Amino acid sequence: MENTSKKLLNFTKNLIIMKKVLSAVLFVGMGLYASAQQQIKIEDAAQHEGDSVTICSKVYGGRYMSNSASAITLLNVGGLYPNALLTILIKPNNRAAFTNKPEEFYVGKDVCITGKIIMFKGKPEIELFSEKGISINPEP
Repeated sequence: MENTSKKLLNFTKNLIIMKKVLSAVLFVGMGLYASAQQQIKIEDAAQHEGDSVTICSKVYGGRYMSNSASAITLLNVGGLYPNALLTILIKPNNRAAFTNKPEEFYVGKDVCITGKIIMFKGKPEIELFSEKGISINPEP
């Protein structure tokens, strides 16, 4: 009986240690996730190449290049082309993931875009893969 009690006590101690380790791992993991999606000002986008960020601003224009070989969709955020502070890129294979035509639907709206910043010809871009990467800010 004494041997069984010792085994039970050891099992209980190990279980408590495992719970503490798991809690620590989850805490660190959640901290890393939170830092991976930092919100930045649109003016700072070029300084965050390679970072996953959220940027909120107005969409000033959009264009679906249906006649080009690449057939991409571009949204100009933070200003009109060629002075946009950020370009949103939607490749043709991702365009179907949007309910509405992005180049029409988002123009004139304040949005928040979440994604990884890449640089194209010295200007920041975020590629969107679906509507999950862009949300419309509610009216004030």
